[in-house]
Amino acid sequence: MFDTRLDIDIQQPDAASAEALMPQLVALLQDAVESGASLGFWRPLDAHHAQLYWQQVIAEIERGERLLLVALRDGAVLGSVQLALPQKQNALRRAEIQKLMVQRSARRQGIGQALMRAIEQLAQQEKRTTLILDTSQGSDAERLYRAIGYQLAGIIPHYTIEADGSELATVMFYKSLNSEQ
Repeated sequence: MFDTRLDIDIQQPDAASAEALMPQLVALLQDAVESGASLGFWRPLDAHHAQLYWQQVIAEIERGERLLLVALRDGAVLGSVQLALPQKQNALRRAEIQKLMVQRSARRQGIGQALMRAIEQLAQQEKRTTLILDTSQGSDAERLYRAIGYQLAGIIPHYTIEADGSELATVMFYKSLNSEQ
């Protein structure tokens, strides 16, 4: 569906297709959390809670509040990213990129960048020209977002708390897809 130079296929599943991918999406989320990704979950993440999360995402897809992209190779889910679509009247030009994940075994192959390019294309199709996202300070994701043109909006200290009680800072980014801004 989306142009990539990699041997992956990036698709936008509807709710039923996402439901069919549920076991792979659960495994992807568990893998990302286990590797320390800043996704809002503590490790270890059990399958039950991961499935509950994806059920919520699928419900939001059905309501038109969220879009999901998945990167596939030979039918196997290697990564995903989401676009949350605010519905308020004053928010119809913005969206939040959430939960970029790539399987550990598939990292450093350009899949994360390909998913980000595709979600930006999707945002433009939805007429969402101001994108925001956040990640843990010092993470690989922070380096990726900076490298692909996201601008620092600010750093919030003590934003997240880990299972061991430690607190982490979060970095907020934005990107304008409108050439006039």
